[in-house]
Amino acid sequence: MLLGATRVVDVTYLLDTSIYSQPLKRRPLAGVIDRWKEVGDHRCAVSVFCELEVLQGLEMAASARLHDLYRTVLQNRLSIIPFTATEAAVYARLQGAAARAGTTRPVIDLCIAATAIAHSLTLVTLNTRDFSGIDGLTLEGW
Repeated sequence: MLLGATRVVDVTYLLDTSIYSQPLKRRPLAGVIDRWKEVGDHRCAVSVFCELEVLQGLEMAASARLHDLYRTVLQNRLSIIPFTATEAAVYARLQGAAARAGTTRPVIDLCIAATAIAHSLTLVTLNTRDFSGIDGLTLEGW
């Protein structure tokens, strides 16, 4: 399900790839899976860039088992938030701030962060260090 300009009211969490891909792991982190179940799918969404990273990983792995697992447990499970001019404006602000500070961040990480900020969502990740210090970003480690 793709979200357009209207935000789904119940969604409060934007899952990054480290969380969203857990059901595809041979040994998913039980704490992450339990927390996701506790929160509920209706309160979670992913960025189109997160979906891109998962699909890219599936193609690189070229595993029929993983493709089947994706179709069974992840495909169409959560809303996918597109990247529009709104998110692009937030991204530009974040990239400009990083450049002025003399730091660089991966483009996809900043796009995911920009999506969370633009929609007032808490970004959930296993890699809090990758997103720390981003102005306006609410971050939660599962």
